[in-house]
Formats: sequence, C-alpha cells, structure tokens
Amino acid sequence: MQLSLAEIANLLRCPPPEIAGLASGYSIDSRTLRPGEVFFAIRGGARDGHDFVLGALGAGAVAAVIARDAYERYAPPFRDRLLPVADPTAALQQLAAAVRRRWGRKLVAITGSAGKTSTKEMIARVLGARLRVLKTEGNLNNHLGLPLSLLRLTPAHEVAVVEMGMNHRGEIARLAEIAQPQVGVFTNVGSVHLGNFSSEDEIALAKRELAEALPANGIMVLNRDDPRVSRFGEGFGGTVAWFGLGTPDRAPGVWARDVKLLGEGGSEFIAVSRDERGGEEEAVVRLQLLARHNVANAAAALATGLIFGLKLRTGAEALASMASPEARGRVLHRGGATIIDDCYNSNPPALENMINLLAGMPASRRILVAGEMLELGPAAAKLHARIGELVAQRRIDVLLAVRGEARRILDGALQAGFGGLGEFFEDADVCGRRLAALLGPGDVVLIKGSRGVHLERVLAAIMGPEAMAAH
Repeated sequence: MQLSLAEIANLLRCPPPEIAGLASGYSIDSRTLRPGEVFFAIRGGARDGHDFVLGALGAGAVAAVIARDAYERYAPPFRDRLLPVADPTAALQQLAAAVRRRWGRKLVAITGSAGKTSTKEMIARVLGARLRVLKTEGNLNNHLGLPLSLLRLTPAHEVAVVEMGMNHRGEIARLAEIAQPQVGVFTNVGSVHLGNFSSEDEIALAKRELAEALPANGIMVLNRDDPRVSRFGEGFGGTVAWFGLGTPDRAPGVWARDVKLLGEGGSEFIAVSRDERGGEEEAVVRLQLLARHNVANAAAALATGLIFGLKLRTGAEALASMASPEARGRVLHRGGATIIDDCYNSNPPALENMINLLAGMPASRRILVAGEMLELGPAAAKLHARIGELVAQRRIDVLLAVRGEARRILDGALQAGFGGLGEFFEDADVCGRRLAALLGPGDVVLIKGSRGVHLERVLAAIMGPEAMAAH
C-alpha cells in the first residue's frame, strides 16, 4: 500500500523524516530493493540490516527504518531519510497491522504441518475466478514474510490469502494478531518441527492458535480426515466447514470421492459439496498436480470458495488450469526418463505421500532420491528409519539417500528387506553424478529432501544448471 513518509512515521510513532516522499513498496533486502521502497534494517542471524542501509539508500530507497541505537552510525546527510524506532522488526509488523486494518476486507489464513503453500495457491486460484486476490508470494509465512505480504495490499484487492508457518508456540498467535483473519483453513498436523516440540499434540496446540484467534463470527475450514484438526472446531461459536476424502457425511463442506490418480497426469475426482440445509452439488475436478494429498488440498480450496459464494463448478474450472509450482512436484523429462522435482522441502508425511505416488507410477525402475529431513529433533532417527520401512514395502528399485540422518532411511529399508540398489551420499553433488550415470529410459525419479540438503544440485546434474533457476 502506498503511504507517505509522514503517514509511516505517524503509524510507527517516530519522528518524521526531514524530506517528504511516498513509499511505493517495502523491503528487508538491499539486493532486491527497488527505487521508491522503504528499507527496514532487520537484525537477525548472522546479518545486521544496519550494515546495508547506505547501500539501500544508494539503490533508491526513499527512506530506511532503523533502530534508534544505530542512528549515530550514519552521517548527517543521510539522517534526513531515516526513521528511527525501538525495533525495526516490530515496526515492520506494526506497519503491516495498520495497513491490514486500513484495508479492512476479508483475509483467509492457512496453516498446517504440510500442504500450506499448495493449498494457499489453490485457494487463491479458486477465489481469483471472481475476486481480486492478494496472496502470499512463495512461502513468505513467518514474522517477516507475512508483514511484507500484507504491506502489498491495495484498495483494489477484494480478499487476501496468506500462509502462516511456525517453529515454536506463540508464533502463529502473533501472526494472527497482525493479520486479523476471518477465515482459517487447517490442512493437517504431522511430525514436522519435532525438534522444537515434545509431540504431535504439542504441534497441534501451536496450529490451534489460529483457530483461537478467529473472531466469534469467523469461519473455520477443517480437514475431517485429520483426527487432531477435526477437533479444532469444538466450542467455536462461528461457522465450521469441512473437507475430506470419501463419501460426504452430513456436515457442510466439500468431499472428494471416486479419486483416480493418473501418475504424472495428475488426478481426477468427483467433488461433492453440501450446504447447511443438506443441499448437494457435484463437479468433476481434474488436477494437473500430483498425488493424493493434493486432492485433499483441492477440496479445502473448493470449500473456501463456497464460503465466498463461488459455485463448485467455477472452482473446479479454476483448478483445472493450475500447474505444479516449481520444485513442488514439477514433472521433467530427460532421455526417456521422468523426473519429479519435489526438492523444495520435506517432512515425514509429505515424503510418505510422494513415495506412494512413485510406487504407483509405471516405470522401468522407480528411483528415490531422499534427502535428510531437518528439524525433527530426538525423533529424527526413528522417523527416517520408518521412511526406509515404507520404501521396502513399496515397489522402489533404487534408493539414493543424501546427508546426515538420511542414512537411517537406507538402514531402515535394508532391515525391512529392501532388495534394490541402495546407496548413501554425504554430498548432493556426488549423488547427482551417481544418478546421472544410473539414469536410463523408462526410469521414474523422485527427488525430495529438506531445503538445507540442496537437492537442486542433484537435479542440476541430470537436467543442467538452468534447472536450478526454480530454486
């Protein structure tokens, strides 16, 4: 949202800058900043944004929000373009909350252990059939990314669709405080971020913070097939809509039945919607997206569309044209082989879903490149070994495990009777060279691991460096 520097100073309760100006955008990265944007000097990790203030101003930033205790670092000629505050991170969140209040329309928030980004994209696609939508770009779903998304709101937007992630208790509550959602969509609860939680029940409590933040007249969209998520609506005074797979029950929502998985061709199913009066509507849904979990994500998106008055068929038509986001189930081909690029991230539930997809695809050989799954804490060894057991049970011919705890995937597979070719690599580049030597016509390869494992290097070894552009 465009704001004058005087307005920004007023909203942040800081002294106005000496110059007048209009902010055309907001940035925390001097490398990608565009002229006319306000730069926020964020402190965190190994970097201090105050080291890049002069570079940002030189690149055309109209002003910079800095910490008061850093003000003396800058020579007088630059001070007329500075907005000193107690904490630039808090100021970014404060400004985003103010912009969201000023905009004042409905906001949909999505959270869950897996599928957040895909579900967010599907919801935005469905609502975009009739409404002007602002959505979170990529997975900007944390204490910095969400405020930056909200600051892109304009009066032209009729609805906002944002993603909320977390690593600790209290983080989603804070994001909801900033975003003030009226609609909360909950995908699932699984063994993700267990390094910061004692159990999946603790993760559920953290996800439930979004439910607790909804207003009394708010709306929840809940996964009927997830035993923890399905309890989030207990005691809620607003409206609850459901989604799930199988035969629809008597609750309002959207249900996917007669699901047909078509390998790299995506999937097809019958979506059945029920309203509060028991009325039903059906539509055939054809997805280009891979695997059964995306059928559930699509049902969530269709249920959200109904809340905003869209017909089921309208939502189905919108989803039919949606291709896989890059690095999230993208299908590539090389020399007669099929490669499923799912390098973006990994966790146990998501990896299990994709292994099941791989096992059902026709192939000369089914090759799994499984990278280490990070942030699983003390349960990491057991969860990786459990994936290995699944590999042994499915029709996987080659297992290439990459880095750290991924060795447990190979160990677990061998102990469970895996009889295919299994190898472990501590380095993604070495694995990539090995895969390039192995790959032949008719092979189907799934590449999936946590981002920190950099499995895009495996992809680059078989597809060329340009394949890394998506990552």
